[in-house]
Amino acid sequence: MALMTPDPFAAAHTQSGLAPEDVLRRLRWRARRGLLENDLFLDHFFRRWDGRLTMADHDGLGLLLDLTDNDLLDLLVGKEEPEGHLDLPHVHDVLRKIRSDSP
Repeated sequence: MALMTPDPFAAAHTQSGLAPEDVLRRLRWRARRGLLENDLFLDHFFRRWDGRLTMADHDGLGLLLDLTDNDLLDLLVGKEEPEGHLDLPHVHDVLRKIRSDSP
């Protein structure tokens, strides 16, 4: 899977001194994608899990957002499963939440 340019804020979010709302706002901004399908999945995720996202969710989603749009979509729809550096519990958890109809 091809990677996009990593989020410069993802690695340093815990040392940044940003309020949790600011961290979430930056993640939402970063989640805006070029493919409408990705936007729909991610918007639904943020609406369903608003106020209940953990730092593990943030970190897992941050790793997913480093992917190209097509690779991300393959994971979101379940065509592919995380492998390599993405085969982590927090990535699987956030994908489960994105794919679920109910939290």
